[in-house]
Amino acid sequence: MKRPFTCLYLAAGAVALLLAPVLTAQTITTASLIEEMVDLRRMAEFPNPPYTCKQFSSYDRASKSAKEEKSWFANADAGHYLRVEDRAGRKEYVMMDAEGPGAIVRIWSANPAGVLRVYIDGNETPVIEAPMTEVLGGKYPGFPKPIAGERSRGWNLYFPIPYAKSCKVTSDKGGFYYHVNYRTYPAGTAVQSFAPDTLKNLAGRIEKLAAQLAAPRSTGAASAGQVEASEIRLDPGESREVYFEGPAAIASIVCRVKAGNLDKALRGVLVNIEFDDQRCVAAPLGDLFGSAPGINPYESLPLGMTKEGEMYCHWFMPFKSAAYIQLHNTTDQAVTIQGEVTLQKYQWTDASMHFHAKWRAQFDVPTRPMIDWNYLTAKGQGVFAGVSFAIDNPVKDWWGEGDEKIYVDGETFPSHFGTGTEDYYGYAWCFPGLFTHAYHSQSRCDGPGNYGRTSVNRFHILDRIPFSKDFKFDMELWHWHAKCVVNMAVTAYWYAKPGATDTFPAIQPAQAIVRPMAEYVVPRVAGAIEGEKMRVIRVNGTVGPQDWDGLSAGVHLWWHAGIKPGDSLVVGFQVPKAGKYRVMGHFLSARDYGIHQLAINGKKCGDPIDFYNPEVRPTKELDLGVHELKEGENEFSATAIGANEKAEKAYMFGLDYLLLKPAE
Repeated sequence: MKRPFTCLYLAAGAVALLLAPVLTAQTITTASLIEEMVDLRRMAEFPNPPYTCKQFSSYDRASKSAKEEKSWFANADAGHYLRVEDRAGRKEYVMMDAEGPGAIVRIWSANPAGVLRVYIDGNETPVIEAPMTEVLGGKYPGFPKPIAGERSRGWNLYFPIPYAKSCKVTSDKGGFYYHVNYRTYPAGTAVQSFAPDTLKNLAGRIEKLAAQLAAPRSTGAASAGQVEASEIRLDPGESREVYFEGPAAIASIVCRVKAGNLDKALRGVLVNIEFDDQRCVAAPLGDLFGSAPGINPYESLPLGMTKEGEMYCHWFMPFKSAAYIQLHNTTDQAVTIQGEVTLQKYQWTDASMHFHAKWRAQFDVPTRPMIDWNYLTAKGQGVFAGVSFAIDNPVKDWWGEGDEKIYVDGETFPSHFGTGTEDYYGYAWCFPGLFTHAYHSQSRCDGPGNYGRTSVNRFHILDRIPFSKDFKFDMELWHWHAKCVVNMAVTAYWYAKPGATDTFPAIQPAQAIVRPMAEYVVPRVAGAIEGEKMRVIRVNGTVGPQDWDGLSAGVHLWWHAGIKPGDSLVVGFQVPKAGKYRVMGHFLSARDYGIHQLAINGKKCGDPIDFYNPEVRPTKELDLGVHELKEGENEFSATAIGANEKAEKAYMFGLDYLLLKPAE
């Protein structure tokens, strides 16, 4: 049975802080943009001056049209640039070249290389010139952690670099993955360009910014307001409503949930919010707070969860006349919700926007054919603010090779075209390690490898994306395993002026569930000498273990970076008894793997082997010949000879295992 709703309102003088939007034009400076990095209230005002936000990236240029299905999902996403220039006796790979006025708002790379140079307003002398690993890794003076830093192998810089006329970004070494996100303001907008002394002049403010981003919950929390505390018990099938009278704004929500099965409660209690008679929020309670299923601790600027089970929301939610919140329990258990809502007075203007958050899930989605899976399609005027995403993956294979594709205001080709799902979320190399940051997190990855449940999010604050007519965000479902099904759920966050619409369907109770995950059983080949367990004796480049489904123990030894023809990998493997053995080998093949000469104790194992394959696949068990092996450690080597003409020239190599069979 429905309980009567509660009406709450702000009495005159109840709140000392009166928030009014800033509508006057001002000069865009590094300092003013820094303030935007931690100001969630400004998210609810359409930008003034207006701007567009787009992205340069190293995406595969073979992707030209969605009508060409095969090339549309092309995946050779590294080493593509606008052009290569000769400058001062060196080659510079141009990552970005944009006319201003504008500002860089994010730079990311999976494998930063060379010296990064940023040229402003046509000047020949760069305002930033340093190794890319220093600039993106938090070691460059003025870009400390966590403003910059490596998180789960993804290198990120969130710092504004404004320019009045133009901006060009280069590196003197190619072959890497990159994103450069940037704003462009209307012609005539006053912008004070970044200069070499900017970081020194703003040192105190930058130090404060680093501290703010290192403690995002306290940074984003409401500084004042009227706090309404409550405890609500919802029996199975029961709803409860709360009503707030405007004009006002919800500045903070803190929530704690008690239930016999917490995961079921966080997915099965649905939150619906209407602002000014427009349905703006519809999501499961847990998913709305940015991670799912269950409580997965992380701390960001707008959202977060603690290990004790407390969830917080700092999205700023203004409304003109009324806000109506409904909680509906679709589960078969009683759920108790404790929480506090902080309200602030707010002056609604023509620039004001409503907060939106919508959720959708899809179960048993096949991994082939590849598809563009929609995160958000909206019409109206607004600003895109981010997403949280959860996936159930039944195998260890990497599920997120797909690129983001963002279309703004009728674009027929995306102005954001990415290089991989984890790259969009700010990490890299399908790394399962957890991380948390003010703007992006991987709060859950069950493992082993990428098996099980994964939850990630990214919030666009400095890099928010305005739209005047419409907005569409697709993410490719590009899974390395061609014959499995996944479950996916997304919560999109955006702001829009009254009258905006979206395509999210109403949530059905049958969707608001957490499906069980089958336990993962590690496959092992009897007698195999696992490559990832072998001692690395010598190597040119980078080698290490990589999880991959379909291999013995689900892991192989991956030689994957800094390789050129002539380079070698030498590892040691143990033999319990001296004698003659037929050696069998099992390997991985892929589009960026090379032609390698294999040898055991210096004796060649036949002719060089081409490990190219359009998709990542294990090879058959290969006969490497009969060898005289000594007791104890013997040597196995792979030497890069070249690459198939169809291959991406990275010369990679993957050893799953060796298997010894007595030759007598």
